[in-house]
Amino acid sequence: MTNLVSRPNSPRGRRRREELVEAGLALLVEGGWPAVTTRAVAARGDANVGLIHYHFGGLPALHLAIARQAGDDVMMPLVGELLSSPDAHSALDVLRNAVPRITADERTLRLAVELTAGALRNPEIGAALRQGLREARVRIADWLATLDPRLSAEQRLGAAALVTALIDGMMLHRLLDEDVPVEAALTALGELIGAAS
Repeated sequence: MTNLVSRPNSPRGRRRREELVEAGLALLVEGGWPAVTTRAVAARGDANVGLIHYHFGGLPALHLAIARQAGDDVMMPLVGELLSSPDAHSALDVLRNAVPRITADERTLRLAVELTAGALRNPEIGAALRQGLREARVRIADWLATLDPRLSAEQRLGAAALVTALIDGMMLHRLLDEDVPVEAALTALGELIGAAS
């Protein structure tokens, strides 16, 4: 039997696959992973169930594609903003602006929560999320190398892990308590960075 998922896709096929993933993301935001069934995605994506099996081979691969896209949607915009910062203090300004904005975005928060829940329940989703986090840390570590070439590879990766944990932690704290002092925390961090320079 031919593995339909590994067939090369035409531009139209890729576009259709992306539309089905977007339909799945909408369902994930609305009702969590239990809402993301082949029938529900087919209905939301104005397709038949057979098309989902053609493009994804079934529900597990569809869930994986949705998880990968959700990870990109949640992490990559902020990572991209961070990487455009010319120095650490500018990066703190990015975080100062981004944390309140992101925590006010219900779609992003729901995707982040569902990604975490999915990763805990499904090893394949967990592996995809870990891979996305690793890629983000590598990109941040590469950015740190341009800021301070004296840092060793180990120092860069350690600092990148701290940056991603800071982002996740600030978002989680802000989600649970909108009065968390984000500004004061980032100001304190800026002072620590300045003292270490």
